[in-house]
Formats: sequence, structure tokens, C-alpha cells
Amino acid sequence: MASKGPAKASAPAVACSGIDHVVLYARDVQRSVRFYVDILGMTVKSQSSSHALLHCGDQLFGIFAADGDRDMGRGDELSHLAFNVPSGTSAEIKAALAAHGVKATGRGGDPDCIYFSDPDGHRLQLRSPDE
Repeated sequence: MASKGPAKASAPAVACSGIDHVVLYARDVQRSVRFYVDILGMTVKSQSSSHALLHCGDQLFGIFAADGDRDMGRGDELSHLAFNVPSGTSAEIKAALAAHGVKATGRGGDPDCIYFSDPDGHRLQLRSPDE
């Protein structure tokens, strides 16, 4: 029996163009920076006592200080996955998501930031060109 191939989907709400960055939590940010720089050859874009952004090729990799008793070996150590969006303002992208029943929020002090969850509760972020 011949396969008909994947079903044709309607136009997406937002077209992502690539992964912008990934964030991991660490108990010791500076120790983690040394590991990723010395062992994996990443370079530092910016750094503070609470977080660091590293270049990993064309992508960014974030290391943020873990709060409290976070279990670093399970589940929640990957805080979010961020995707680039090639066009549109933050307001336009949030409206497109809302039209598809997806509730997007900002981040404290940054209302243009676009965060939302996938059906399994994984935190996702979209980075618009105006950000």
C-alpha cells in the first residue's frame, strides 16, 4: 500500500527560523562557564554572578544560577527553548499565538518577551526581530 505522505497542514501561526538559545540552570555559574569554555570550546558573550551567555557556533547557550533545592539531575534543569522568528513585532506574534488559542506572557520588566508552553508544559520563547 503506497503512503500518501504527511497530511497537508494549514499555515502556521508563527514561522520559526531557528533556535535562538537554550538555558540550563547550574549550581555554580562560574564553574559551568569554565567547563563549557575549556572543555567544549564555547566563548563568553556576557557574564555576571547570576548568569552567563555563551556562544556555541551561531547559537547562544545560557547558564543561570539555580534557585534553592532544584534537583539538577531531573526534568526541570532545561528552563526553556527559544526560537528565532524572522519577521513581525512582539505584539503581532502574540496576537497570532492568541488566535490559535495559545496564551503568551512577557517576562518581569520585559513585556515584549514572548513566553508560552507547549501541550506538555515545556516552556518556549519566541525572539522577534524587534527584541
